[in-house]
Amino acid sequence: MMATIKDVAKRAKVAPSTVSRVIANNPRISEKTKQRVREAMQELCYHPNFIARSLANKSTQTIGVVMPSSADKAFQNPFFPEVIRGISKGAHQKQYGIHMSTGDTEEEIFEGVVQMIEGKRVDGLILLYSRVDDMLTNYLRQNKVPFVMVGKPFNAIEEITHVDNDNYKAAKEVTEYLINQGHKRIAFIGGSLKLAVTVDRLQGYEKAIRNAGLNFRDDYVIHEEFLKEGGQEAVNELFSLEEPPTALFVTDDLMALGVLNKLDAMNIHVPRDVSVVSFNNILLSQISRPPLTTVDINIFQLGYEAAKHMILKIEEPPEPVKRIIIPHKIVIRQSSSEYKKENE
Repeated sequence: MMATIKDVAKRAKVAPSTVSRVIANNPRISEKTKQRVREAMQELCYHPNFIARSLANKSTQTIGVVMPSSADKAFQNPFFPEVIRGISKGAHQKQYGIHMSTGDTEEEIFEGVVQMIEGKRVDGLILLYSRVDDMLTNYLRQNKVPFVMVGKPFNAIEEITHVDNDNYKAAKEVTEYLINQGHKRIAFIGGSLKLAVTVDRLQGYEKAIRNAGLNFRDDYVIHEEFLKEGGQEAVNELFSLEEPPTALFVTDDLMALGVLNKLDAMNIHVPRDVSVVSFNNILLSQISRPPLTTVDINIFQLGYEAAKHMILKIEEPPEPVKRIIIPHKIVIRQSSSEYKKENE
């Protein structure tokens, strides 16, 4: 005969309601009591019926995770598995599951998420992007659906809880680092201008360029997809210029790997001929040739904090809007060096 919640309560010498609160990981229950109840559950091989609990609470115990593009394309970039690892950790701690969005276009993703919400399959959503004039964000706000954004909202920043880095500051620091290394011809390789992260990083780059009294050149600003192919295309364009750059600020490590591959194929040496600095500090950036100087944005923590604050919004609806900024740091490796005039 299967054990019941009453059996667990009797074994742990607590009330059945206390067992329920332990299952929900209620912070008001002491760790000593939680441990005693969990030991009783283990001894009796008791497993909570989360489906029944969800029906009783009118809750799915599930968070929807919305990708910026199709899963096939997004998962080519190691940023997304790592941020989802952080989300999974935060969700698991509160015994929530996650439900991924699917779709090949913005319209398909939108329709899939609407079905997810109207079918009551999730209690709230985490958006893994911030897009200019995003129809999904507008829909969520209009219908008062709980959601948290990874990235700074392009509009209504005071009304949307979001977890982000200070991308403007980080980009400015990266550009200043290259300027201090003696570089004056610094190119920017970014993603789509529809993404708020691209806009912030471009503004930080431009501010540092202008503060240093350097010319801001439109032909040094390239926008491609956050894929290796995007980095390769950017190199083709930049190094066909009459006056190519001596340093490349790339806004994504996967793009930067494409940059390194293309430069190597063109017999352009990194960092002797051109320095490369990137963003994200994924594992591949440490084992690339040469290893990438990059900005560590604590991807796992972005996901973990997003899950934590999404669950707070679900369980405590009056939870105020928050802006959570995750710290960053520049990790210096072998892809960047001081500029030497004899390179010209």
